[in-house]
Amino acid sequence: QVQLVESGGGFVQPGGSLTLSCVGSGFIFTFGWYNMEWHRQTPGNERELVAGITSGEANQKQSYADSVKGRFTISRDDSKNTVYLQMNNLQPEDTGVYYCKRPSGHYWGQGTQVTVSS
Repeated sequence: QVQLVESGGGFVQPGGSLTLSCVGSGFIFTFGWYNMEWHRQTPGNERELVAGITSGEANQKQSYADSVKGRFTISRDDSKNTVYLQMNNLQPEDTGVYYCKRPSGHYWGQGTQVTVSS
């Protein structure tokens, strides 16, 4: 069955950086055929879309929530079935659980905790 496994969360001070990884498995078609997304749920808030990346290499597009534009970068390595979220200049309001999602079929990972605090 489809599995998405996130890693890379942790504790970081404001201004710091983290890179999250999400490895997908059990896909019927090759990983590169699927759009992928990162979402997060911050304390007291609904889960929100943070970043998305389209499938394939040609005309690949990335999209970001306004709150993370210029600080977060989504990328993928289809040879490793992995999507990444590079997070720079992290702030306390970025604290939350970050989830990987494959929109096709609404598959979610288990989440990884990111805590930003001094």
